[in-house]
Amino acid sequence: MDSDDDQPTLSAHALAALAEFNAEKDERAKRFEKLKAAAEADGPLSMDAFTEDWNESQFWYADETAKVVASQLLEGATPDKTICIMSAPSAFVAVKNSLRSVNEADRPKLILLEHDERFAVFPEYQFYDFQQPFNLPAEMKGVVDAIMCDPPFLSEDCQTKFAMTARWLLKPKPSKATSKGPRVTLCTGERMQPLVLKLFQPFGVRTTTFEPKHARGLSNEFLFYANFECSDWKFRG
Repeated sequence: MDSDDDQPTLSAHALAALAEFNAEKDERAKRFEKLKAAAEADGPLSMDAFTEDWNESQFWYADETAKVVASQLLEGATPDKTICIMSAPSAFVAVKNSLRSVNEADRPKLILLEHDERFAVFPEYQFYDFQQPFNLPAEMKGVVDAIMCDPPFLSEDCQTKFAMTARWLLKPKPSKATSKGPRVTLCTGERMQPLVLKLFQPFGVRTTTFEPKHARGLSNEFLFYANFECSDWKFRG
């Protein structure tokens, strides 16, 4: 039999690194449990419990950007309205926090479409894989009054399938020219601009002056698109 002396051992440096990793893991688990409890109790929420996965192209918005997006999604929202947020969980959390001051009976319906199953802690979560753009509950078709899209990948395939899903979800444009249609907002890389404007042309989406910021910063320039003007942005010339 081998003696104990033959057993592999970790260096002091490796042991310290392992201890630090486990401590961070435990701290994230504690934050996640607190967030889950807050979600269930309708308490204040934070994105701190959710680490970004850059391999999955996850980049959370800076707080100010998330608040601006949330305020415009909630503009004119009533209990009979439905708001959908596609792959922008930081905007979703900002919406949830904004609604804490609103009586539950007066809140709009929320839908969070997201691939990351960590967000299943929220009852509004619905798993979404853009490779299957219509693999969603049938009752979601044509019911959305306001939508926010943030396709995770700067590829024609991803952008196109997100647009297919959004158009499937959104209520049809009203026949009367005086009636307002669904509110559409979208954030993605600058180089996708020609494709975005083409894909969302039926809803009148244009490039805006709003400059979205991400919490950790990104080297790629991002643009913000919408089919309406407001106090937070105008259409670019």
